[in-house]
Amino acid sequence: MFRLLRWLPLLLLLPPPGSPEPPGLAPLSAGAPPQAPDLLYADGLRAYAAGAWAPAVALLREALRSRAALGRARRDCGARCATEPEAALPALLPASPGPDSGSRAARSAWEPLLLRAALRRAECLTQCGARRLGPGGAARLRVGSALQDAFRRREPYNYLQRAYYQLKKLDLAAAAAHTFFVANPTHLQMREDMAKYRRMSGVRPQSFRDLETPPYWAAYDTGLELLGRQEAALALPWLEEALQESLAQVESCRAGCEGPEEQQKEEEEEGGTGSQGGLYEAIAGHWIGVVQCRQRCVEDTATRPGRGFPVPDFLPGQLRRLHEAHAQVGNLSQAVENVLSVLLFYPEDEAARKALDQYQAQLGEPRPALGPREDIQRFVLRSLGEKRQLYYAMEHLGASFKDPDPWTPAAFIPEALREKLREDREKRPWDHEPPQPKPLTHWKDVLLLEGVTLTQDARQLNGSERAVLDGLLTPAECGVLLQLAKDAAESGARSGYQGRRSPHTPHERFEGLTVLKAAQLARAGAVGSQGAQLLLEVSERVRSLTQAYFSPDRPLHLSFTHLVCRSAIEGEQAQRMDLSHPVHADNCVLDPDTGECWREPPAYTYRDYSGLLYLNDDFQGGDLFFTEPNALTVTAQVRPRCGRLVAFSSGVENPHGVWAVTRGRRCTLALWHTWAPEHREQEWTEAKELLQEPEKEEEEEMPSRDPAPEPPSHRLQRVQDKAGKPPRVREEL
Repeated sequence: MFRLLRWLPLLLLLPPPGSPEPPGLAPLSAGAPPQAPDLLYADGLRAYAAGAWAPAVALLREALRSRAALGRARRDCGARCATEPEAALPALLPASPGPDSGSRAARSAWEPLLLRAALRRAECLTQCGARRLGPGGAARLRVGSALQDAFRRREPYNYLQRAYYQLKKLDLAAAAAHTFFVANPTHLQMREDMAKYRRMSGVRPQSFRDLETPPYWAAYDTGLELLGRQEAALALPWLEEALQESLAQVESCRAGCEGPEEQQKEEEEEGGTGSQGGLYEAIAGHWIGVVQCRQRCVEDTATRPGRGFPVPDFLPGQLRRLHEAHAQVGNLSQAVENVLSVLLFYPEDEAARKALDQYQAQLGEPRPALGPREDIQRFVLRSLGEKRQLYYAMEHLGASFKDPDPWTPAAFIPEALREKLREDREKRPWDHEPPQPKPLTHWKDVLLLEGVTLTQDARQLNGSERAVLDGLLTPAECGVLLQLAKDAAESGARSGYQGRRSPHTPHERFEGLTVLKAAQLARAGAVGSQGAQLLLEVSERVRSLTQAYFSPDRPLHLSFTHLVCRSAIEGEQAQRMDLSHPVHADNCVLDPDTGECWREPPAYTYRDYSGLLYLNDDFQGGDLFFTEPNALTVTAQVRPRCGRLVAFSSGVENPHGVWAVTRGRRCTLALWHTWAPEHREQEWTEAKELLQEPEKEEEEEMPSRDPAPEPPSHRLQRVQDKAGKPPRVREEL
């Protein structure tokens, strides 16, 4: 009852059933002071977990509104208080103290000025925050780092779309889903949800709208598109809007750097100065953290939602396009202003200098009043001043700073730091990864395999210790192994399974065959001996290749070999939402919530490398994919084909799964390798001996009259517990 009473005011803010929703996620109560976003978000998640969909929507929307209002208030108050005459900080530091008392007097006079200005600025910000945000101001509404990350990832929209779906508000559900998906384009579940919404008759195409992306990206893209069509006159308003909105976004981001969030404290401690004692050390540490945050704002502004890297040279690039577009339509004065602005970033840019000479020649007379844009000039001067402070802190205080801008003049970097920074910039990202494997010719020579090619290496697969190789099997060999799998299935062999249904999805059938079972069936005449022998040879071929590629100085042993086919069950594939094999790691228990992988039972902890050798591609779906440890973000995807091997290390660095097989039959030889000799696959040795026995009998002229296979060894007998439960099924792909 108490919870319902607490949610009642928010429920009253929702429109009555049947009435039109406000467009998008408009403010629920415009003009009212915002509440604490973290408390609203926590209450929204509790309501969501309890299935109270309407209160969940109201609380989550109010959390979004409050966070946006907090950002606007902080930005507006910061801009207004910066113009207060008594709150203006001293413009210049006094000269360095010398032996004369005049310098010491100037220094002692400057400190009270700084303190008075800081106190007046603080008073102004406190009063403005109280007027805009209610008692306590921004300090009452501080947002912790975890919540900031959640909002940055747009997680509230993920919950909103599900709650709206339950409330039958499909247009708003699609809008919320699209907003989340823009920032998380590789989120597996949302990808499936988006496909589901597109199939729904009640969802209009215009429902898929982004409710969060700043407007400058739309203007930027429109301007580039018009320029590409040689329509400079139409592109100019969009390009100018994109630049102005980009600068406004930078200012908004910079205002947030002065907030009281816990994240600031963590950044200061990482900078190496926040934990030092003393008044001036504390002031310097906090200031360094603020300026570091401000410098990152350009990079944040230049990064599209859902992208990991910013658009290179974002602001100078916009200025280049502006001066070229102005020149095309004959606005030479504006072209000069913009190209001079480019030269503020890159004074030695030959293309910009050549364009400037051309524009000035076309103007026909000197125009001394023409100069760079004032907004860009202020931006560059302020940024350079902050960089100078940060490099000083790096040199003398041990602070850390990674300059996001390629245009910083070398003169601003202390000489003692230039060499180290140059090495850091030139250092390739894969220098931090394990050593790359030896060239392909090395393992061709090792295995004497003709036609094996490296299709993708670890870098191309966006990970470490991953590789895709083609040509390990000929089409004829794939056909032999496919026939072996088919014959074994028709004979009733069910190696590793108690039934034909998949252990991972009810929509597919699995058929598994071990090397020893194949050898036994060959001895019995149920399958061809050629296929069973080829299965052994191919598994050893894969082992040798995997060792040559990943572990040339340390022997690998086969740990388990499994020929697996999975078939889509007809009539059960419509609107299917599950995976053929969920995301997992091969030697540890993956926890997607924490990103950790526990190397303990029931995982096969002794597995070190995995291999998947594909036999066919005449099916629908069934691609292998790798993810981040969160089991959601796809990093690479591989399409099966005959003779293609995907080899990778078996740990947390390579979580992987399989998309649903929605038509046909997908067959794969799955192999795991280990460095531990005690975990070597004994069944492989037994199978080899079993397949060699008929040859020995022929030599001794003692053919067996009994067509039945020999009784299995004790290792083949499936041990059951006291309750008669079968052993756990081995994971495979």
